[in-house]
Amino acid sequence: MKTVLIVEDDPINLRVFSKILTKRGGLEVKGTEDVEEVMKIAQTGQADLILMDVSLQHSSYQGKSVDGIKITQMLKADPQTANLPVILVTAHAMEGDRENFLKQSGADGYISKPVVDHQQFVDQIMALLPKD
Repeated sequence: MKTVLIVEDDPINLRVFSKILTKRGGLEVKGTEDVEEVMKIAQTGQADLILMDVSLQHSSYQGKSVDGIKITQMLKADPQTANLPVILVTAHAMEGDRENFLKQSGADGYISKPVVDHQQFVDQIMALLPKD
């Protein structure tokens, strides 16, 4: 069974995404906004894909405040985690944001909140999950 790590600071979004992914996608889900934990889970291969909230209000790493873009950059810069698919999730869906966020972060995909079409949400994630 594939595992999706959800990096999200809103407990309601975390719960909603988890429910959609387990029920519709048949996926295992982990959730955290602790950056140390995110890095550990990624480096030890405990996740097959990461759903990354762009604007993490409370996250810091090594004493510095970080957002989802910065965490994704760190994951993509590490040879151990560079190939782990990361999908950005954000409510900031202005014209040009998608391209900008993807270019800045090196992420593999982008989903805007709120997630209205649950099947499309699952399909986007399934499409980027590594095939066995």
